[in-house]
Amino acid sequence: MFFAYLTYWFKAQNEYAIHSPFVYQLYTQVIKPFKRYYAFAEVEALRRELWQSTQSIEVQDLGAGSRVHQSNRRNISEIARYSNARAKQGQLLFKLVAHFQPNQILELGTSLGTSTLYLAKAKPSAQVYTLEGCTQTAQIAQQNFKKLQVSNIQALIGNIDEELPKFLPTIDCLDLVFFDANHRFAPTIRYFEWCMSKAHSNSIFIFDDIHWSAEMEKAWETIKAHPKVSLTIDLFQMGLVFFQENPAKQHFILRF
Repeated sequence: MFFAYLTYWFKAQNEYAIHSPFVYQLYTQVIKPFKRYYAFAEVEALRRELWQSTQSIEVQDLGAGSRVHQSNRRNISEIARYSNARAKQGQLLFKLVAHFQPNQILELGTSLGTSTLYLAKAKPSAQVYTLEGCTQTAQIAQQNFKKLQVSNIQALIGNIDEELPKFLPTIDCLDLVFFDANHRFAPTIRYFEWCMSKAHSNSIFIFDDIHWSAEMEKAWETIKAHPKVSLTIDLFQMGLVFFQENPAKQHFILRF
């Protein structure tokens, strides 16, 4: 990731290099500005509580594993520090939902639920579905949803490879999907293609950790090349994918 970040840093541009009105507005009004919304203090206070937790759980890791944890027995505090989406990424999710106002939101990979809370609090009238493969982690997340009194989240527990194909036929469309589950090439592309069946021209797909490994970088390049993808934005930690009906593909690497 160090060399990937160096490459990103040298290539990343700011608003002065953006030639797309849509991307310019998105970058200058949503991505770049540092704004503190009403929900940020609540979610970050919860995150600090999780950092102080002395509880440990048995994690069933169905993904690419962890670079930090050597055992499946993990402290909640360690999961909160190393496996949860960071505050900056979670707050970007909030801002994107607040800006685009999606009604049907799907998250793949709940973890302790902080990113889920950012998605749900940005639009309380939206329905947020979140899938998590580890039962004990999902239970902690559900406790966190109750603690912050959020009622527009439906948690689904089980192997995403089994649960996602069951879930997708139950909904009409997906307005926004946050992919933060199995950080390997084949599962990432599989989930992407499955969710594409419910995408529309205004859908937004958000991929976490697109430079986490060579497999994730390969997945990102494959997604960028998909014929239905019209616009992608590389923010290093996250990749944004759009399906608007543009005559030519556009790809931006932007500072975040």
